[in-house]
Amino acid sequence: MLEDAATTGLATWRDPAWRADALAWAGEQLGRAGLAVDGEPEQPHIRIWSTAFRLPLRGGGAAWLKAPGAGSASEVRLSGAFGRWVPDAVLVPLATDPPRRLLLLPDGGERLRTHGSDAATWAALLQAYAALQRELVQHAGKLLELGVPDLRPAALPGLVADLLDDDDAQLTGRPGGLDPAVRARVRADLPAYAAACRELAAGVPATVQHDDLHDGNVFVSGDRYRFFDWGDASVAHPFLSLLVALASATRVLGLPAGSPVLRRLRDAYLEPWSDAGSRRELREQCDLALRVAPLARALTWRRILRGVHPDERGDWAASVPEWTAEHLAPGPLAAAPS
Repeated sequence: MLEDAATTGLATWRDPAWRADALAWAGEQLGRAGLAVDGEPEQPHIRIWSTAFRLPLRGGGAAWLKAPGAGSASEVRLSGAFGRWVPDAVLVPLATDPPRRLLLLPDGGERLRTHGSDAATWAALLQAYAALQRELVQHAGKLLELGVPDLRPAALPGLVADLLDDDDAQLTGRPGGLDPAVRARVRADLPAYAAACRELAAGVPATVQHDDLHDGNVFVSGDRYRFFDWGDASVAHPFLSLLVALASATRVLGLPAGSPVLRRLRDAYLEPWSDAGSRRELREQCDLALRVAPLARALTWRRILRGVHPDERGDWAASVPEWTAEHLAPGPLAAAPS
């Protein structure tokens, strides 16, 4: 029987016994749904933090078995809840097993990354994502009960202070580690960071925050967008999601730094929140959220890496200090005209 190990990684995902047990569970669940595997499972996704198998089905099509790592354990419960609360905006799981961190999903179709996109597409998907977040505001407390990490504004200053005291996470003095001078500058900015968090806490209510919203994590069919891969997700101020989303749009659309297009995408995202404040107020909250977001992202990476076998973290360990240092860099909208 699969066990809820404290750490997982490549050694786990490649272990024949683990694979056999996971695939046997998937076969049983498919059978209960009147489906059957027809052919050899493939394992096209294998990362230190998760793996996924493509299961060809009798009669055509495929299902997917995902196993999040220990640092993303809440993804299984979260995905099951989303299937009940917002089924049109996500992949509704065929089955879940939270103790063993197994998630059986239908095939989602074409990802935005392979479909291609323009600025209008990004505006539409950001509005669809904002609508999902708004719907889930009412469930924020339930998400916390399910074990989704709490990165709400009130919690962030204390969590960041702990992060800056974590020599293991910051890799101080080691290759790829955070420069001690940078660490000192981030620490000195903590009072201003806490003030920004207090302002955010008084604004738009907390909800789910994907924290890795890019074109590879969105399925597209016509004008419908479905969001997946919730392993980095937290309960947080919703606007923190724009940090990764705007960076992804910049890359995919080939935009120069500070392009006015990014401001238009921000405004498109904010439209569904129009009853939560004036345009000026929402833009101000967005500016604060983008200032707060890099350190929240560093916290997410620390959580993910803590769930990985220690000897497998090396290639990704720099993610925590890199996102910590990003706190001192200009935000994605800094160079854009008002």
